[in-house]
Amino acid sequence: MPLVCCGSADSVVKSQETGAPSDPTKDDKMPKVLVLYYSMYGHIKAMADKVVEGLTEAGIEAVLKMVPETLPAEVLEKMHAPAKPDVPIADPHELAEYDGILFGIPTRFGMACAQMKSFLDATGSLWMQGKLVGKPAGIFFSTGTQGGGQETTALTFITQLTHHGMLFVPIGYSSPLIMNLDEIHGGSPYGAGTLAGADGSRMPSELELNVAKHQGSYFAGVVKKLSA
Repeated sequence: MPLVCCGSADSVVKSQETGAPSDPTKDDKMPKVLVLYYSMYGHIKAMADKVVEGLTEAGIEAVLKMVPETLPAEVLEKMHAPAKPDVPIADPHELAEYDGILFGIPTRFGMACAQMKSFLDATGSLWMQGKLVGKPAGIFFSTGTQGGGQETTALTFITQLTHHGMLFVPIGYSSPLIMNLDEIHGGSPYGAGTLAGADGSRMPSELELNVAKHQGSYFAGVVKKLSA
């Protein structure tokens, strides 16, 4: 009696190698991570670009988007805020489409800025449906000074993730750069960080940007494991 093959030749080879038939319906699509941020003067945008770089080099499809501005144009002008870069504006409902989300947040008095909080306030329908339950999430941040919220910004934002049932992924001390004492820098076990200076004149240092890139690659490893 002739052998009847119901699958592809590749499936047969794989079944001979592993002892189990391969699943032709398995989705081998690259995991997709959203890097969602707000940046008024460009500090968090610079960090976000490095996070995207780390994700991409680790084999993740990284999508960079920013939350909508809540301040009127005349106020931004008085604050000497530069024009926003050509980055797509995120919609709260699209968060469910991603395998993980990294939030880039500037600090306002030790907590997340109003723009990011306003965006999360619009995710009620996702909360009701449990659309974000089990999704990994990370945080990176910018503060004016060393004591301006390098830990509290992330710590207070975790409440948002907790109510959605998301899995907070800190970087811990996975990079030795976090322990560096040769220079003043931002960052903490909660995530990558930068110090903008009280007047916003200091841009992220090379060390801070390297930690941001590390956070992207580190987060990518977690996402891949959860998506396997």
